[in-house]
Amino acid sequence: MAFTSILRKSANSLAPLAIRLTRVQRNYHSCIFTALSHGLQSQQPAVNRIFPNNFRFSTAVASKRPSSDETLIRVLESEIQCAEEEDGADLVEGTPTGFPFEIEDNPGIQTVTLTREYEGELVKVDVHMLDHGDEQGEGEDDDDRDEDEQQVKTSIPLVVTVSKKDGTSLEFNCTAFADQISIDSLSFRSPNPEDELAYEGPEFQDLDQNLQKGFRKYLEVRGIKPSTTNFLHGYMMNKDNREYINWLKNLKKFVEE
Repeated sequence: MAFTSILRKSANSLAPLAIRLTRVQRNYHSCIFTALSHGLQSQQPAVNRIFPNNFRFSTAVASKRPSSDETLIRVLESEIQCAEEEDGADLVEGTPTGFPFEIEDNPGIQTVTLTREYEGELVKVDVHMLDHGDEQGEGEDDDDRDEDEQQVKTSIPLVVTVSKKDGTSLEFNCTAFADQISIDSLSFRSPNPEDELAYEGPEFQDLDQNLQKGFRKYLEVRGIKPSTTNFLHGYMMNKDNREYINWLKNLKKFVEE
């Protein structure tokens, strides 16, 4: 009986311990399960975040501008700045005193149109962009070329049309250099195509020298003279630079978009 009583007491004393151990063990497993559950839950969104972010990152990479484009944009910006500084330095303001023509200059158009009336005639001049020509001859170095020689080679192509009231006209193709104007060709124009003369005459350079001088004087009194073309030389240089700047800006805008 005493031994049985001792065993019963021992069992009774161990039961709370077993229960506590069981509870601890259950709590331990519960903590592990909870930790794992939280870990999995915390990892699952992370996985969900990783993949969408990867997709977004891939899209961002695809839409990100290549470094070559960024380099090109910087070069364009630098060139625009240099061209704008040059344009400001060479700016021709207004027209000279006594300039007889009205100027029509539309941005983006390569030609400038001059018009005036002279004793019932309409004089129209289409001024084209500068022709820099061959500034360096074959076998020549930069040091061998004289600055004045380069300036002479820079010219302005002109088309001068002198029209009568009946619609007939003379059309001169000219080249304006720094100090002289050369007539390259001469054509007679009729307002009616069926009345167009088949014979267009000889080459202008083949005409008698006095006849060539007479036509040069004919244009001079109508305003086509070196003082006019010298102004146009500076004007067209600025226009050429302005059009170049606009062209660069359009390129930069295209690359940026």
